[in-house]
Amino acid sequence: MRWNVPNILTIIRLFAAPGVAIMFLYFARPWADWYAMTLFILAAITDFFDGYLARKWGQESRFGAMLDPIADKAMVVIALLVITGVSGMNPWILLPATMILFREVFVSGLREFLGDKAKLLQVTKLAKWKTTAQMVAIAVLFAQGVFEHYFFMHSYGMDPQMVADILSGEEEDILGLGWSYFGMNHSFTLGVVLLWIAGVLTFVTGYDYFRKAVPYLRDEK
Repeated sequence: MRWNVPNILTIIRLFAAPGVAIMFLYFARPWADWYAMTLFILAAITDFFDGYLARKWGQESRFGAMLDPIADKAMVVIALLVITGVSGMNPWILLPATMILFREVFVSGLREFLGDKAKLLQVTKLAKWKTTAQMVAIAVLFAQGVFEHYFFMHSYGMDPQMVADILSGEEEDILGLGWSYFGMNHSFTLGVVLLWIAGVLTFVTGYDYFRKAVPYLRDEK
């Protein structure tokens, strides 16, 4: 194992994955949302830099090649579990999250079964776009949690008519309900759309991996 900058960044990303969930154990919302979102975004940025620096500095290694996809999967899987939980099992989030989790387990199982032949399941450009879509969607959905918490926190104790009057502009918006309501709705819509796009790409890449593996799954006659 080589202790170089790219590999250290990958290890940091791996340990940041459970850190996203831990934020909700030790901090109250919205601070937990802020910390989880910040940690996830910083970890996602390292996903670009570790590969870029490894190629630029000629520091590519088998250890890094092995650990990089594991760190990516750990980040996505744990973050999706957290978001699904804090969203109250919202079906618009639960369904694509289930597709993504199923695909990750399925492809990991294929790789383990194929053993030395797993090299035929090389990461494609579409798979990289899939990972990017997943990470952007998750970051946006964490942001949605921040906006949502501020909106309900600032509107606490107000009757529905007062909230409606503030949002319509009939009453002065002293607490900033407008921007938190706007951010809550639009970040949710954008995050869900991106998550469904990631879910579709996940299905397509998973099927592509299965198609490539089929010849090695047939029983010998």
